[in-house]
Amino acid sequence: MDKRISTPNWRTVYGVPIVVGLLSLSGLASALLLDETGRYFSWIAVGSPVFLVAWLLTSRAARRRNG
Repeated sequence: MDKRISTPNWRTVYGVPIVVGLLSLSGLASALLLDETGRYFSWIAVGSPVFLVAWLLTSRAARRRNG
């Protein structure tokens, strides 16, 4: 029996961190370069990693309680 370990695709490993990083970077740039709409977009974009971590932690805690 020859079991091979499949190597994950680079998009699977680095896809989400790249998207979160680009979203944060665009939020920081919009806060510097744009006026009113840039302010609101920057709050959403820079706050998205915090929201993502909070969502992951609460979903893991709910999974541990239920199963």
